[in-house]
Amino acid sequence: MTKVTLQDIQKAQETIKDIVKKTDILESTKLSTMTGANVYYKCENLQKTGSFKVRGASNKIANLTEEEKSKGVIASSAGNHAQGVALSAKMNDIEATIVMPSTAPLAKVTATKSYGANVVLEGIVYDDAYAKAVELQKESGATFLHPFNDEYVIAGQGTIALEIFEQMNNKVDTILCPVGGGGIISGVAVAAKAINPNVKIIGVQTANIPSMYESIKEGKVTTAFKATSVADGISVKTVGDKTFDIAKELVDEVVLVDEGEIAEGLLFLMENQKVVAEGSGAVTTAAILSGKYKPKADENVVCIISGGNIDVNTLNRIIAIGLNKSGRRFSFNTDIQDKPGGLSELTRILSGLDANIIAANLSSINEIGRLNAHMILETFDHEHIEKIKKAISEGGFEIK
Repeated sequence: MTKVTLQDIQKAQETIKDIVKKTDILESTKLSTMTGANVYYKCENLQKTGSFKVRGASNKIANLTEEEKSKGVIASSAGNHAQGVALSAKMNDIEATIVMPSTAPLAKVTATKSYGANVVLEGIVYDDAYAKAVELQKESGATFLHPFNDEYVIAGQGTIALEIFEQMNNKVDTILCPVGGGGIISGVAVAAKAINPNVKIIGVQTANIPSMYESIKEGKVTTAFKATSVADGISVKTVGDKTFDIAKELVDEVVLVDEGEIAEGLLFLMENQKVVAEGSGAVTTAAILSGKYKPKADENVVCIISGGNIDVNTLNRIIAIGLNKSGRRFSFNTDIQDKPGGLSELTRILSGLDANIIAANLSSINEIGRLNAHMILETFDHEHIEKIKKAISEGGFEIK
């Protein structure tokens, strides 16, 4: 296979039909009301192994020769491809070694090991793990399974689009898709554009690692990395040449969302859709909430939630970021008098504005008769925070 076609994706769908789940499509009533569009979610977080990656991995392994299988397989992954490969390898009784970044969520590492794979941790992003995997592959002679820059993998991921059109009765105007190395968006774009050339394919990438965005802008594969991201599943510094060739031709636009917007998207999914997504799965929601993509009235928009494999400790931190971003939590420091009742005037102001104090800490400062008060409040929104700031200032307290 040298170029992925609709027929390749249809063949992949037949190949993996007994392995993967046909995941649900759910309407987002809240986002639809907010935008005037008809917004839906394709819930690949409910897929086997908790991610779409099992589609491409199982299609690739199904197309290996017996000789390739006998050598065992090796892969590099931020976590989700790892689980897909590990599960597929286990089902085919193939020995698997997976190299993952040391920053991969513990939940993904543990799950990969549970499928029987040998896990090696290396580096901080996918690209570091890839380099190590290439080194190990040369030493062992195992068959390398690339997580995105492979035609069989791309075809497997493209089966998502076939399901979307079937489940939506072909009434699809736009598909929002997370972008890392480009495997999912290239497969989805090939299938979707073949079914309906007018459908829009919008990629969403973290602004911290905007590799596909920069590649399309530059007209060539371009490495891009600014910082690590809560969206570890799409933390890829350099996209594939095969995925880029497809994306530059078929993807209509790539938009960037920042870390706070991703956290806000994840929180929105939990509260309004009752869905737990990982950072990379929440970027499509973040694109709409932030206004980076603005749907038109009555537009049928499908947002792909690519995965739900998030570590609970990471989830806790991201929720805190999301609460701050959305104005649901406000923290500040101020000085109070070091005397009985010194804190009561401040708390009286806060309670009068229905600000719920969820944490308060007093500490000494280098000034006799004064204490520092660090307060964390539960608030309604940014407007509520501004009222609180004004009342505190008018009460004679300086916010630091």
